[in-house]
Amino acid sequence: MSHYQAPVQDMRFVLDEIVGLDEIAQLPGYEEATPDLVDAVLDEAARLSTEVLAPLNRVGDVEGCQLTAAGVRTPTGWKEAYRAFSAGGWIGLASPPKFGGQGLPQVLGAAVKEMSSAANLAFSVGTLLTMGAIEALLFCASDELKAIYLDKMVSGEWTGTMNLTEPQAGSDLALIRSRAEPQADGSYRIFGQKIFISYGDHDLADNIVHLVLARLPDAPAGVKGISLFLVPKFLVNGDGSLGARNDAYCVSLEHKLGIHGSPTCVMAYGDQGTFGGGAVGYLLGQPNRGLEYMFVMMNEARLGVGLQGVALGERAYQQARAYAGERQQGRDALSGEALVTLDRHPDIRRMLLSMKSRVEAARALAYYTAGLLDRAHTVDDPEQAKSYLDQAELLIPIVKGGATEMSVEVTSLGIQIHGGMGFIEETGAAQYWRDARITTIYEGTTGIQANDLVFRKLLRDRGACLKRIGTQIAATICGLDQSTPPLQAFGKKLQEAWTAWLTASDWLLGQAQVDPESVLIAAVPYLDLATAVTGGWMLGQSALAAALRLERGEGDPEFFRAKIVSACFYADQRLPLAVALAATVMAGATALSAPCPDGSPA
Repeated sequence: MSHYQAPVQDMRFVLDEIVGLDEIAQLPGYEEATPDLVDAVLDEAARLSTEVLAPLNRVGDVEGCQLTAAGVRTPTGWKEAYRAFSAGGWIGLASPPKFGGQGLPQVLGAAVKEMSSAANLAFSVGTLLTMGAIEALLFCASDELKAIYLDKMVSGEWTGTMNLTEPQAGSDLALIRSRAEPQADGSYRIFGQKIFISYGDHDLADNIVHLVLARLPDAPAGVKGISLFLVPKFLVNGDGSLGARNDAYCVSLEHKLGIHGSPTCVMAYGDQGTFGGGAVGYLLGQPNRGLEYMFVMMNEARLGVGLQGVALGERAYQQARAYAGERQQGRDALSGEALVTLDRHPDIRRMLLSMKSRVEAARALAYYTAGLLDRAHTVDDPEQAKSYLDQAELLIPIVKGGATEMSVEVTSLGIQIHGGMGFIEETGAAQYWRDARITTIYEGTTGIQANDLVFRKLLRDRGACLKRIGTQIAATICGLDQSTPPLQAFGKKLQEAWTAWLTASDWLLGQAQVDPESVLIAAVPYLDLATAVTGGWMLGQSALAAALRLERGEGDPEFFRAKIVSACFYADQRLPLAVALAATVMAGATALSAPCPDGSPA
């Protein structure tokens, strides 16, 4: 089993050459993100991930979590790892200094999230949820609640969760039944059951701050009648100390395909009858706007889950590359030499390059999107800020949906490269696939991401934001056209792919009013198309930056040549799919609505 090594050189390359971290560091509030500090953060996060978190990955997978009379017990070493993680200030890396955070750019936090997720996905789930809960409280909590909870959450002393799903309400949150009854003191009593609540209970921190969706007695039906409540595991006394145990309990743990070290809880609110009935909760923001507020947390979570996809792809690639370089089997196809390592075989090299290029494309897009959010939150010009935010919001479903689907395929390729040994749990390759499988589901399935991309992003401005992104893709194509012959060929393929994306987008815009079923059927292929093209855009920029470094004789030439090879492989093997995917999109509902040969519906 190979050991994880954080790809700091790759990360720094993306931050410098694609994201423009030096420009972000000039924005108000980010001045401390100097090159020396960035290097120190990346190096220390790499050390923590490699030395502390990664060795526990297999432990968590084998041991899992246990529900005891005292609550949920996490795997061996989890508590010590969490203490090291929180003591290092990693949870508050991008949080405001006012609440004890470091106030560094979110894109730097993205690199840290990738490292922790690659080292130990099951562990990192809890920290990512806490970061998302912090963002939600910053957005909609009262000053009083912020004063009580945020410092403790930013420090990691307390953790946070997101409570949306119920047994009868999966992705359709309009079906939520949990209720909130107002009290004379301004608090509420929460009643209901939530399922699939990651880190709903654990033994890592002194308190858990649950963000819970529920309905008020006079709430309108549907999603417009959902409010958001803060429900702590332990109530907080006036002096900030912990008080009575709240009526919020984990009543069972789910048995899952993967991420065994992450406790996935069924939570019951108000079942014990304490405090006269109901769990004590506090309204966040305005009544009936809970879903709006939760989407603040959801965007943070979806970008984080996309980074999990990148992380698992990277981890699987590292292990497959190491195994292929050690395992001897078969003859060299050209020389006939016997017992060569697996990486001498063309098909193995093809799979390894496929893994590498797709991970690099997904990483670049995820970091680029995080950088857009940093810009949106700090630039002075409101119109420019809105433009950055619109672009980030359009890209987030591509990051989440595309990177997680990539991780399932790439981790599966990792098993394939291992051959039969990949199917054996002790090698570790299978765990990456099992862990990756959930990432396409939670925080919104791939279908939900695709619908979000089409209906909430493309249609809301009739493709205006997409065309703004298109001007940047065109600039990359222009740069490739003026470069070396291999990169000129890349530019032609990227131009064909962008034209296909734009053509499919125009078709969807035209069909939205006359044939919505066709649009719904086309949404996931359209997401796949967007993923392929944006990946090519990112790797086009990567190749141009690497070529410029080589021309100037700067840095590590072998690293830069590898970047160009990876990008050109992607251009040859992935970008041509864009034309086929555009044709699939524009086929609409024709095939699905056709009757079966016997005349029955499909």
